[in-house]
Amino acid sequence: MNKIIYILALVLLLLYCKNVYAAAKDITAEKLLGNPNYQAICYGGFRTNSREVQPTIPEIKEDLKLLSAANFKILRTYNVHYKEVSNLLMAISELKKEDPKFEMYVMLGAWIDCKNAFSNLPPNHNEESSKNAIEIDEAVRLTNKYPDIIKIIAVGNEAMVKWAASYYVQPSIILKWVNHLQNLKKQHKLPNKLWITSSDNFASWGGGDTEYHTEDLKKLMKAVDYISLHTYPMHDTHYNPNFWGVLASENGLSEREKIDAAMVRARDYAISQYENVVKYMKSIGVKKPVHIGETGWATMDKDFYGNDGSKATDEYKSAQYYKLMRDWTNKSGITCFYFEAFDENWKDTSNPVGSENHFGLFNLQSQAKYALWNLVDKGAFDGLGRNGKPITKTYNGNENALWMDVKTPSLLIKK
Repeated sequence: MNKIIYILALVLLLLYCKNVYAAAKDITAEKLLGNPNYQAICYGGFRTNSREVQPTIPEIKEDLKLLSAANFKILRTYNVHYKEVSNLLMAISELKKEDPKFEMYVMLGAWIDCKNAFSNLPPNHNEESSKNAIEIDEAVRLTNKYPDIIKIIAVGNEAMVKWAASYYVQPSIILKWVNHLQNLKKQHKLPNKLWITSSDNFASWGGGDTEYHTEDLKKLMKAVDYISLHTYPMHDTHYNPNFWGVLASENGLSEREKIDAAMVRARDYAISQYENVVKYMKSIGVKKPVHIGETGWATMDKDFYGNDGSKATDEYKSAQYYKLMRDWTNKSGITCFYFEAFDENWKDTSNPVGSENHFGLFNLQSQAKYALWNLVDKGAFDGLGRNGKPITKTYNGNENALWMDVKTPSLLIKK
């Protein structure tokens, strides 16, 4: 009798797992994007100052459990030539087997750059690197291996914006690979509901200078399934600070109120860049969903954005920006891949306190930054940790100590 019950239980479990897998295959990018129940974040699991040290599957599973506890269900990756990505996909697959209710989906990045990129030779922006084809082929292989996890392929990351002087390519190269992937879908060599995009700066999508308004960009906007744009008001607190600072009319406010007002203007600046892309898209007769592939706010910097610069980077301002952007995008039906989940210090090894190393919502000391303190208070991370350490709050949870590092931006002179 016990044997019969065991067999019946096993059959029911297998049927349940089969149904869960089928449901995961049915969840498409179209259903995920714009759905506030599926929060998105950019993910890099590197824990040292070298990308040669790949995060292991157990380490990535630690990260995934933390992100799931914070209600993130879509991750964005950046390239496939590091083992980190295949380890991530394996980790998600294992967690799904361990717990059929576990949900995590991926926007898979395929890195694209120009000929001679990151070399001693002058970059040739009109020709592409021979590595691009290898990157695309691997993205296709991984997508077909994990169709229940990978729902989007992004061709390139900031690969068209001209300030990416070391590696940018012309839109025709991105268009070539987008069309290639779309054709594979038509040939049933990729899942037909997979969405293809490119994730790039708002200006590259026509929302800025008219030099980007080319025929190839128009063709690209018609070829992708949706537009994934990047917006970084934090960077423009230095480069284009017409929105940043304290207005003369705000001088009578408290320091916190002054900062809050500046952060609202920063959010509105991001909204204006988003709206400019939508406006350009409509002007060329294209109607596609537009989502945010990247935006974020660093918590530390010693140069342009720190106390000797625009006074933009600290945990309070970062938390305010995070909340403001989440509130706006959730209400507007826009998915926001927030940059990023964890600090990564390989990005600027020569400058440990440089902003590029400090965009994470968690730091490398297994601490949740101010934006996530409320989740720590709610016990969301109880029993979870990173590098053998439980998740605690930065500043030991002392908000007064945090505010010692918060500086009010200077008077904004309106031109």
